[in-house]
Amino acid sequence: MNAERLLALYEKVAEAPDAFVRLRRFVLDLAVRGKLVAQDAGDEPASELLKRIAAEKALLVKAGEIKQPKTYELPNSFDTVIPDGWAIVPLGNIINNHMGGGTPSKNNHSYWDGDIRWASVKDVGKSKYIDDTLDRITRDGLANSSSNLIPPGNLIVVTRMGLGQLSISRVAVAINQDLRALFLSSHLETDFVYNFFLTNSLEGTGLTVKGIKLDELMTIPFPLPPLSEQRRIVARVEELMALLDRLEAARTAREATRDRLTAASLARLTAPEMAPEDFPAYARFALATLPALTTRPDQIKPLRQTILNLAVRGELVEQDPTDEPVTGSLEAISAKRDAMVRSKELRREKPLSPAQEDDAPFQIPSTWQWVRVGDLALFTQYGTSAKAAPSETGIPVLTMGNIQDGAVFRTNEKRIPETSDELPSLYLKNLDLLYNRTNSAELVGKTGLYRGVDDSLTFASYLIRIRLSVDDTSPIYVNLAMNAPDFRETQIVPHIKQQTGQANVSGSALKNMLIPLPPLSEQHRIVAKVDALMALCDRLEAALTSVDTTRARLLEALLHEALAPTAEAVTEAAE
Repeated sequence: MNAERLLALYEKVAEAPDAFVRLRRFVLDLAVRGKLVAQDAGDEPASELLKRIAAEKALLVKAGEIKQPKTYELPNSFDTVIPDGWAIVPLGNIINNHMGGGTPSKNNHSYWDGDIRWASVKDVGKSKYIDDTLDRITRDGLANSSSNLIPPGNLIVVTRMGLGQLSISRVAVAINQDLRALFLSSHLETDFVYNFFLTNSLEGTGLTVKGIKLDELMTIPFPLPPLSEQRRIVARVEELMALLDRLEAARTAREATRDRLTAASLARLTAPEMAPEDFPAYARFALATLPALTTRPDQIKPLRQTILNLAVRGELVEQDPTDEPVTGSLEAISAKRDAMVRSKELRREKPLSPAQEDDAPFQIPSTWQWVRVGDLALFTQYGTSAKAAPSETGIPVLTMGNIQDGAVFRTNEKRIPETSDELPSLYLKNLDLLYNRTNSAELVGKTGLYRGVDDSLTFASYLIRIRLSVDDTSPIYVNLAMNAPDFRETQIVPHIKQQTGQANVSGSALKNMLIPLPPLSEQHRIVAKVDALMALCDRLEAALTSVDTTRARLLEALLHEALAPTAEAVTEAAE
């Protein structure tokens, strides 16, 4: 094993996303291959250990404690390579006994909630040891079922519904039919066998639920070291696992510190008490420290959110006093809405109450204005109530799943008949906004901009279309404003209502939500700036993803070399 190369390059590979999962598995792989500790020629060989195991079984049979055990044969082919002094044997030949279980009738309440722990798949594999179970049964439940009470200190293996998961029982437990208890010989280290199972993926059969037959389980090739070496291996595994726990905890603490520093640095840029004259200095500081703090792709999301918040606070581009005032755009929108009412395209609605200074969630530049969505839009409209279904013909219907990251994507569409009475008034047009009014609390209120030229396309009733005047407003700016965290926190979250298990923010609430509106020219400048910064975020995220991929490849090569040395593979991955 070339552990020196792994240690030399540890700093490069330790930041790989799954580094510690892989390293723990690597330790166990070395353990069961005989590569973790040195062999001792003075150890009693495994061949002698097998004689002791057989003698112990014979005594148990003679005492009537177990039935005459079946002798198992190894499969015709297997690729396990072992050191001198070890032996490859069928798993069943080193087990004194094994036992399955069952489930007391659920219809008999007297069988349940007793004082006997009853283990199912839910209790096994979550941790190394079983100290308690989610369910308990009574003595009558145990007596009147095929469940068996397993003494502490035995391996409990899942043979169905979670195949291969296992734990060591530290308390007496009854088990159900999806589990198998393995009673190991006293000449085995239980922890060594447990570690072997962690490295061995059980292959099950079955069309719906994968399971393993008893004979298949018992004929798994088991690498048997001398007992003294088993003990040395177990001690070394515990030592290395404890070291990996400490290293992972240190990495977690380091990442948490980075996350806090990044969050604090970005939050300072949008703090209410930030004076305009101080903003440039803080922005320069945040940008200067960001490369050192940003090491993972997932850390880019807070940066994107900060960019949106800065955009809607007027901090992203400078204001130009020569821009046409916001009032001009609002008056033009109002005039167009009135014209649509007169032409019977819309029905006149009750005016919304004007935004008051006390309603403002945060401070905006003096050239901006707080406006309600209903006053900014030409109209808002619920989608089709017609039932959509998969079909090759008809009109595609967009749903909440088509709105992702502020955009509308055409995927997995269902359709309604072209003859629907709601059409064509519900056909989408380019630059329509779609707002999701009902979903989980995390997803309700998400908004996306439709960028398309296909007019034969509609949307579901739990979406609301916001139609804007593209001559007087930038739909792209309104979309980014409605996707800014500030908008969600101050406008969507306070209006969420829980209805029949789902969160809902109604169309009426949507119309009354406030948006910070800059002059139209500034809206376009903000959109251009946001596009440029998001492109930088894309490149940074791609670079970090590439680094993660390189780290993962390097780790893979190092682990492979340690088990089967190939120096060229490691050299190529490190370059």
